[in-house]
Amino acid sequence: MSKSNRDEESKSWSPSDFVVEAVDDKTRFHDLDLQDSLLRGVAELGFQYCSPIQAKILPHTLQGHDAIGKAQTGTGKTAAFLITIFNDLLCNPPEGERYLAEPRAVIIAPTRELVMQIAADAEDLGKFTGLQTVTMIGGADYQKQLSKVQSRVVDLVVATPGRLIDFMQRRDLFLDRVETLVLDEADRMLDMGFIPQVKRIVRATPRKEDRQTLLFSATFTQDILNLAQQWTFEPVTVEIEPERVATATVDQRVYLVTSHERLKVLLKVLRGPEAVSTIVFANRRDQVRSLHEKLRKAGISCGILSGEITQARRTKTLADFKSGKIAVLVATDVAGRGIHVDGVSHVVNYNLPEDPEDYVHRIGRTGRAGATGISISFASEDDAFLLPDIETLLGERLKCVPPPADLLD
Repeated sequence: MSKSNRDEESKSWSPSDFVVEAVDDKTRFHDLDLQDSLLRGVAELGFQYCSPIQAKILPHTLQGHDAIGKAQTGTGKTAAFLITIFNDLLCNPPEGERYLAEPRAVIIAPTRELVMQIAADAEDLGKFTGLQTVTMIGGADYQKQLSKVQSRVVDLVVATPGRLIDFMQRRDLFLDRVETLVLDEADRMLDMGFIPQVKRIVRATPRKEDRQTLLFSATFTQDILNLAQQWTFEPVTVEIEPERVATATVDQRVYLVTSHERLKVLLKVLRGPEAVSTIVFANRRDQVRSLHEKLRKAGISCGILSGEITQARRTKTLADFKSGKIAVLVATDVAGRGIHVDGVSHVVNYNLPEDPEDYVHRIGRTGRAGATGISISFASEDDAFLLPDIETLLGERLKCVPPPADLLD
């Protein structure tokens, strides 16, 4: 869309076209004094009231303050940091000439899927702002990504740490003009060994007193708090407790099965009329590969998502799953973090995760956007010992029962 067309269109829309009733205990996006072009993107997405983390964090971050947020996927944190970035960029147009390859904002996330999801959300939210977003991920064509940076001025870069370092090393991107830096899923970046790369990226940006830094993590370990202290300046801290997010809209079932009953029960679940759209999680890549092959042989239309799959195939698989072309995805935790699909009816934990936080992330793939979902976890002789830690994190006991007779027939 050309600038003149966009200006013409924005003149034909005003916040008065976006009527949202004031409710006592809720914050409307209207109440945040957002720029009109950004508010229009919010309105088009059907957002009316802020989620709890948005209501807590946006009044601070929109004023330019640093923030540390304890929140997991599905809480609305992505929109919170995107709204912060876009509003700031719109309110403070750059002075003087802009140069190529000098973004004003950078978001770092640990997985390719998550980067692509954030970038897709940025395209939707920033639809009427005229701001340019570029994605940088490993496993995809470097030259194609480079041509996007070299063909126009870039406002926001969303990247995985490794690929961003590639661009910096080749002097194809410069971070000395970054005004806002977002570190998403910091705990996952720590787990995946990305922190040395992230430290290098942070060092390439202006000093912390001269930029806005937002750090999000599902957990606040001592390591994360130490990093937050290094990277943020007088931050506000916002915590959204995971158990309410995890369990409010998800019917959690734990089936006690033997190892050799797992596949039979899974096939019955997947063939049932309720299982419209299902993500099956296993702990390791080899387990995911083997399970995907067994399901295909059993006639189940399914896709696979794990770290070793090429980016092009991952993108196509996710698109097929979102469109309903395939009804089942088999995934690892790392790949699963980036799956944001409304309408997932079931999540199946083929193996219980070794990290209780991963359980919360997995079941958070269903029961999204106000819908209810079902999570089914198989507990067998080799992993049932992991249940108590999961229950401690959830703050509730999980009822463990044998599978219903019709699933064992």
